[in-house]
Amino acid sequence: MPRYGNAARFRLADLSHKTPTGFDLRPDAETLKAMARDLGLDDLRKLSFTGSIRAEGARDWRLDARLGATVVQPCVVTLAPVTTRIEEDVTRRYLAHMPEDGVTDDEVEMPQDESIEPLGEVIDVGAAMVEALVLALPLYPRADDATLEQAQFSEPGKAPMRDEDARPFAALKALRDKLERDD
Repeated sequence: MPRYGNAARFRLADLSHKTPTGFDLRPDAETLKAMARDLGLDDLRKLSFTGSIRAEGARDWRLDARLGATVVQPCVVTLAPVTTRIEEDVTRRYLAHMPEDGVTDDEVEMPQDESIEPLGEVIDVGAAMVEALVLALPLYPRADDATLEQAQFSEPGKAPMRDEDARPFAALKALRDKLERDD
């Protein structure tokens, strides 16, 4: 994942175990354009990531933040621009020792808790912001008035396959109903 500056990286040695360390990330217009391009967005506006990092136990750390963003993506049906406002709470726990869930030598399982990360020498709040934004993006943005008409595809000279043709059990039900009426 690309890094958008070093201002959002906190070295563990510089963090206080007694008081939370606050942060307020608001990327400039140039950074927003680069992020939008890298994430495949039409536009990215008003991105903010505000919160704090605090010690959790003797060696672990916790990031709590609020993500706010306005994104513009193409509609999956019409390609018209779709604007979405994202407001989401984000929690990440950075653990010195990751839990082992039946890990063998040949495989590594992902932990059930998706908010945990292995603890390194720094906590990259910028990377957490980008990851949270990617996870919050609508997968299939759709304009309010977008409708998908029936699609028909075929080779030249052949009858196109219709949506009903892809439902073989519907045809069997219709045949059964017809046979019952004939009896």
